[in-house]
Amino acid sequence: MNSFGALTPLSPGGPEIYRLSALEQAGVGPVSRLPYCLKILLENLLRQEDGRFVTADDIAWLAQWTPAAAGEPRELAFTPARVLLQDFTGVPAIADLAAMRDAVRARGGDAAVINPLQPVELVIDHSVQVDRFAQASAFAFNAELEFHRNRERYVFLRWGQQALRNFRVVPPDTGIVHQVNLEYLARVIVRGKRDGRVLAFPDTLVGTDSHTPMVNGLGVMGWGVGGIEAEAAMLGQPISMLLPEVLGVRLLNRLPAGATATDLVLTITEALRRRGVVGKFVEFFGEGVRHLSVADRATLGNMSPEYGATIAISPIDDATLHYLRFTHRGPERVALVERYAKEQGLFGADTPAESYNAVMDFDLAQVEPSLAGPKRPQDRVALSRAKAGFAQALPAMLPAGASAAGGASNGAGLHHGAVVIAAITSCTNTSNPSVLMAAGLLAKKAVERGLRTQPWVKTSLAPGSKVVTDYLNRAGLTPYLDQLGFQLVGYGCTTCIGNSGPLPEAVAQEIQDKHLVAAAVLSGNRNFEGRIHPLVRANYLASPPLVVAYALAGDMNRDLATEPLGDGTDGQPVYLRDIWPTPAEIAATVEACVQPEMFAREYADVFTGDAQWKGLQVTAGDLYAWAPDSTYIKQPPFFEGIAAPPAALRGARVLALLGDSVTTDHISPAGSISPKSPAGEYLVAHGVQPVDFNSYGARRGNHEVMVRGTFANVRLRNRLAPGT
Repeated sequence: MNSFGALTPLSPGGPEIYRLSALEQAGVGPVSRLPYCLKILLENLLRQEDGRFVTADDIAWLAQWTPAAAGEPRELAFTPARVLLQDFTGVPAIADLAAMRDAVRARGGDAAVINPLQPVELVIDHSVQVDRFAQASAFAFNAELEFHRNRERYVFLRWGQQALRNFRVVPPDTGIVHQVNLEYLARVIVRGKRDGRVLAFPDTLVGTDSHTPMVNGLGVMGWGVGGIEAEAAMLGQPISMLLPEVLGVRLLNRLPAGATATDLVLTITEALRRRGVVGKFVEFFGEGVRHLSVADRATLGNMSPEYGATIAISPIDDATLHYLRFTHRGPERVALVERYAKEQGLFGADTPAESYNAVMDFDLAQVEPSLAGPKRPQDRVALSRAKAGFAQALPAMLPAGASAAGGASNGAGLHHGAVVIAAITSCTNTSNPSVLMAAGLLAKKAVERGLRTQPWVKTSLAPGSKVVTDYLNRAGLTPYLDQLGFQLVGYGCTTCIGNSGPLPEAVAQEIQDKHLVAAAVLSGNRNFEGRIHPLVRANYLASPPLVVAYALAGDMNRDLATEPLGDGTDGQPVYLRDIWPTPAEIAATVEACVQPEMFAREYADVFTGDAQWKGLQVTAGDLYAWAPDSTYIKQPPFFEGIAAPPAALRGARVLALLGDSVTTDHISPAGSISPKSPAGEYLVAHGVQPVDFNSYGARRGNHEVMVRGTFANVRLRNRLAPGT
């Protein structure tokens, strides 16, 4: 439908667009003063108008929206342009499609009609674990073990890649889903066909991972949803939503020397949690936005789940165009993005403050080096107070019967606060060349001064794409990271998703024997207790260079702002300030060593995979051949014995009464499976030894495991059963 006559060519001979200015010219509403994110939604409604899910009245209502609009919130239908999956949450979604095909065939229909109706892309990034580290062979060993553990799952996804239309898979050992999305998959502006017309429209998406808003940094609107919502979107159904409030965050000034994008996002997370933005849209505007790169903006978007916002978006501007060229998007794509954004009033971060429901000013110049922890991402602590902060938090973290003394011993020499994991990992930071180059430069200076990583620290480097490896190699920084134990362990989430792998036996034994509160420092986005490693109670988020620094110190009881990291080869103390790279050093290294050709080369065959992936034996056909004895992939029972819709539930009772800060990690864990848990007992009963348990996330294709894994986090407390 085209009720408002908005469908016109973008340019002579070019694609057609649903022009927002047509609504204003027709007197429907002053759409030019809407926030960027609401303009994206308005175009979506205009393009999807069908008289059923989206009506002309819906369009007029949003065009007339004002921050002071009174009345009940309006339900709107949003139709994303595509769906993004990662393998933990993607496997059950594809299993449901396979089960639907079986159900159609059982009723005499053509199973091949069951396909995603929207483009669906799945990136396998959640499965690699850090079993081997600090060795040149770590990457190859971990990748081989990953394939051994997950062969059934990968065969299933290979089947889906061949059997389903509109479905593509980025194979394992390639990159992290959100970084691959940012660097390659995101279109920003889509050029596509519908009903014989060539259209241009904004790239929008939903993803089955909460950190999908990372792509908001590129001006692309998308957020994380549950599996049911994602599957509905895959099948062409709009997502029903109530229009949220829009908070404008006006960025002032620029980051000071020594402060990183990680410090920025930890500070904003703290501020927005305090402000209260759960379920809201956050939009960055103002002069300060111009001083942030797309990678910095993506860092802000990535952690929107940690401060509770649905999205945290930065509009398209010159930095966006620069990033698209930088990542080797074609000139036609860049030209389309620029022309479309300017024609639609989507270019630049100059939305008037009065266009938002509320405005919060944030001064970039006040950001300082920071960590967040020991249990929640919103609990920021300045680096200068990290030592005192740990001491203050320690009593509440002590296991029953443990002493706060926790002195050293003759074993690994551990005590409360010993850093046993230091991981450069996670989509949050590994997409940002500035912080990764900073880590490499700091490692170089540390090695040159004679510093070494403490022997009890498990170190790892898990980049978000192969481009990271390319530019660290080009900069000559890889040998220095290697010398400090930060060898490549895999391209995936690793430690941040709980795939930190086992601690060295002596370290694990001493933590258990002495009931120690050990610590992890990671460049991730989540640090809930029980997520990173079952034996590590204190977990801190930090920038990649600070991860390296804490690996050198090996202790949360050391004040890195005033105390030395250690002694150099000359016997003199070396302080963090002595080896911290300057902004000029970092910028020069990025400029010289990160090249568009790297993106072109690494993404040229991104869907092809290596020899192991291509060598998987997959049975062809429209139907998946379920293995009855599989403990990984089990046919969902949703379509068994379907008759009339079930009657309404009555007399339902509370199963669990939970406290604050309960997350999906508690409700449906993704990490390790205890042999003593119901899921562990199920696997043992089916012939699986504990060494082969893998993780809850890897077994999400088996509902029998997952129903037993619900509420299985060891730190969860049910108030209906106190003391358990």
